[in-house]
Amino acid sequence: MSGDLKWNKIMGACLGTAFAILVVQQVSGMVYHTKQPEKMGYFVDAPDESAAGAAEAALPIDWGTVLPTADLAAGEAAFARCQACHTVNSGGADGIGPNLFAVVGGPAMHRAGFAYSDAMAKHKAEAPTWSYDELDHFINAPGRYVPGTKMSFAGIRDEKTRINLIAWLRTQGSGGYAIPAPDPARQPGAAAPAEGEAPAAEGAAATEAGSAPADAPAADAPATQATNPAPQA
Repeated sequence: MSGDLKWNKIMGACLGTAFAILVVQQVSGMVYHTKQPEKMGYFVDAPDESAAGAAEAALPIDWGTVLPTADLAAGEAAFARCQACHTVNSGGADGIGPNLFAVVGGPAMHRAGFAYSDAMAKHKAEAPTWSYDELDHFINAPGRYVPGTKMSFAGIRDEKTRINLIAWLRTQGSGGYAIPAPDPARQPGAAAPAEGEAPAAEGAAATEAGSAPADAPAADAPATQATNPAPQA
């Protein structure tokens, strides 16, 4: 009999505890209930970082202004990281990526017999020449600019590094590719191109010339690995 009472007491204690917990939850919910204010006390206008980044990149590079003052030594140093995949000397052999002699202003896929990707072949149909703008876009983010490219390099985000690299590549067999005149439409203070509107061409003199670039740890364009690649043809 005493055993039965023992278990009854235990069960009663458990039920009592559970009931007490439920009561405490209800009471605390009523005591600490917070009501959402109908009107915010003040508004903080925090700029959208993505929007700010887009605004900074709105104007294309004014090649007529930046190329004459580019640091060629810095450009050559940037290309040193591309040498594992590319050569740049006249008549140089292809590596993982094609030889880049006369790449600036030259045709895309200029190396006969090199195994370019289907993505690069498709891109060539849309942009047959490695213009200054094309090289800049490709070096900045190869995989994003030419989706499917064999070039596995992440890209060079630093604009000044890209300018120096392209300026130096121009000295490697592409001296005949003209530097366009400074373009006021590409300079600070100029109105950014409207959404969906293509930026102004970089200049007629800078759209018809020589050879094409190659990629970094792959086979589509020139590249400066890690942080400073050169595009590929």
